[in-house]
Amino acid sequence: MTTNPTLTDLAARAQAARNRPTYGHDALITCDRLVRIFTTDGIEVQALQGLDLLVREGELMALVGASGSGKSTLMNILAGLDTPTAGAARVAGRDLLSMTAKDRLAYRRATVGFVWQQTSRNLLPYLTAAQNIALPMQLTGRGRRRRQSERALELLELLEVGDCRDRRPHQMSGGQQQRVAIAVALANDPAVLLADEPTGELDSHTAEQVFAAFRTANEQLGTTVVIVTHDQAVAGEVRRTVAIRDGRTSTEVLRRSEVDEVTGDETVVAREYAMLDRAGRLQLPAEYTEALGMRDRVALELEPDHIAIWPDDSEHE
Repeated sequence: MTTNPTLTDLAARAQAARNRPTYGHDALITCDRLVRIFTTDGIEVQALQGLDLLVREGELMALVGASGSGKSTLMNILAGLDTPTAGAARVAGRDLLSMTAKDRLAYRRATVGFVWQQTSRNLLPYLTAAQNIALPMQLTGRGRRRRQSERALELLELLEVGDCRDRRPHQMSGGQQQRVAIAVALANDPAVLLADEPTGELDSHTAEQVFAAFRTANEQLGTTVVIVTHDQAVAGEVRRTVAIRDGRTSTEVLRRSEVDEVTGDETVVAREYAMLDRAGRLQLPAEYTEALGMRDRVALELEPDHIAIWPDDSEHE
């Protein structure tokens, strides 16, 4: 026998709902059912289809995905270079959907730093490395000129390109340019450092040096770093790698260090997870579904401590 809830019951439920923490309330970056639709020649293309993502303060993480998966669209939204069509996105307490053009400019100058893949886009060719780094501070009125110069030199030394202080971009190698670009992005002490394929034009050895600069920024300055990359070597160097497929987060790899109690040797253990979105949807890795011939629909069984997913065998019954 069932009974209708009393007014007291309904009030208690409503209060509990109000007290329940909102999604991503303690995250530095929150994307909640994020949608971005582009219209080209009358045709709509959904680059992001309800994407969910949380990034905690102090993380160093990578975003990976095939071309057209939506990862660069997501990065442009987080950088304040594009606006979502629907959903919610917050970075360091800033609502990316409600910002005015003036707010967005201030956000790009102070809250986030950005490094492009093309080295030529990151630095002004007629300024030295130190002058390029000082420029963002001048634009925001951060500190006196002497302090700006000191900050520029500190960042150059930190990222091991101090000898480039008086060089212009054409006098530096590609790797040096990218490390100086990271210093430029860090000039105003942003909450988040974003990078879109920052090692895409570099050889593997130089890419390692550039990634070391991101790690230094993360570990010594405490900056949260999000890198879009197709380079598996770079993706394998971070503790967390999130894969995007068809405009949604699909899988996530978490890595942790384990020390052998006998030998004392340290190894990194990686485990892959499928992402469960707010609507309860799950993207299974393509190689898993192909191996079992799964398509269209699957059978589910609820066990005491897990959910079993089986290929559809109804046509054989």
